Amino acid sequence: MTTTHPASAAAAADPAAGAAVKAADRAHVFHSWSAQGLIDPPAIAGAEGSYFWDYDGNRYLDFSSQLVNTNIGHQHPKVVAAIQEQAAKLCTLAPGFAVDVRSEAARLIAERTPGDLDKIFFTNGGAEAVENAVRMARLHTGRPKVLSAYRSYHGATAAAINLTGDPRRWPSDTASAGVVHFWGPFRYRSPFHAENEAQECERALAHLDQTIAFEGPQTIAAIVLETVPGTAGIMVPPAGYLAGVREICDRHGIVFVLDEVMAGFGRTGRWFAAEHFGVTPDLLTFAKGVNSGYVPLGGVAISAEIAATFDQRPYPGGLTYSGHPLACASAVATINAMAEERIVENADRIGETVIGPALREIAGRHPSVGEVRGMGVFWAVELVKDQETREPLVPYNASGAANAPMGEFAAACKRAGLWPFVNMNRTHVVPPCTVTEAEAKEGLAALDDALTAADAHTTGA
Repeated sequence: MTTTHPASAAAAADPAAGAAVKAADRAHVFHSWSAQGLIDPPAIAGAEGSYFWDYDGNRYLDFSSQLVNTNIGHQHPKVVAAIQEQAAKLCTLAPGFAVDVRSEAARLIAERTPGDLDKIFFTNGGAEAVENAVRMARLHTGRPKVLSAYRSYHGATAAAINLTGDPRRWPSDTASAGVVHFWGPFRYRSPFHAENEAQECERALAHLDQTIAFEGPQTIAAIVLETVPGTAGIMVPPAGYLAGVREICDRHGIVFVLDEVMAGFGRTGRWFAAEHFGVTPDLLTFAKGVNSGYVPLGGVAISAEIAATFDQRPYPGGLTYSGHPLACASAVATINAMAEERIVENADRIGETVIGPALREIAGRHPSVGEVRGMGVFWAVELVKDQETREPLVPYNASGAANAPMGEFAAACKRAGLWPFVNMNRTHVVPPCTVTEAEAKEGLAALDDALTAADAHTTGA
């Protein structure tokens, strides 16, 4: 496995250049999910491996993998070289042509997807992948409704944002998009009053079955689930749950869609998280880790049955940049590097022997830690005011002063040179799949120290 050791960021510090970059950003860039007048985006000068740095010489260990997508780390030389070589050969070509690098990317992906998901429809990212999976399911079944979980994120395009379960949906929710939400399993905050994982699984499946019965099975085209929900909290489903959903879908002729945009390509210590659960969906969406975000790319892996629906009937969807040669070249190089350097196995080992054990030890030292959970390099630390009542450290969807405890925790991480992934009352431990044991321990030590800021807000502190 390739590891990198970036030179000191301080040696390349250039505050004046950083100030110019930031000034241009604030003058012209409109940022996503933000009140434009309230943000102060850091100006980043460079990145390598598990680190990135700013123009002031501050270097950060990237425990966020940016948006949980740089699975092979920053600036992997094999992927950079592949993009350069493809640019010199053929930069772009319309999706209606057969292109060697597009075909190879599809082959490598299909080789790793479960079951017979052997046809690949390429998109520019995860939201478009979900959008097209829903369209395929509706056309295949002739039914209008789609079910998804409340604790979920599926993207920000029209159908994907309505499928999403977290508050980012609210401003765009039309309540007429044919989406019905239900509760998925989450033992720590169980809506089913379950006493153990088996009971949580059983009751969650019964709830889904009842929801389908009341909505009318004949009206439901698809159930869309993140195999392991990501931004919503990295809640690993209990044994038997996904298999139970598969059985429900089969019973009612419903298309089962697994969203592996965040969980796929090594993040959970497997090529796809579905491998952990022995389940094959009808459609599988991917993006992010397929090429670590080096060039925008996503897609849908399609079962033989659904692909056959469009053998003689045109599929009414497409994108100008579907299967873009530069994106596909980066995917080919990424997948080959992950195989050659055993990066998926590294993610599994680091999670099993370093991150998991360390987080459980950290939980025992901090009253602010309610639960740790995860697999591979995909972990969540649930922060609470009171371990007994499980009251979250900050209220659901808190902002402003109400979110101050999480802000203080994040600031403590950054002062220690750790860039965290923080969402609501959680911090997620999601370094690149290439993270070394030493880097993981460095980040976990910084996290351990930063949690004292959260501890100060616990009951009785």
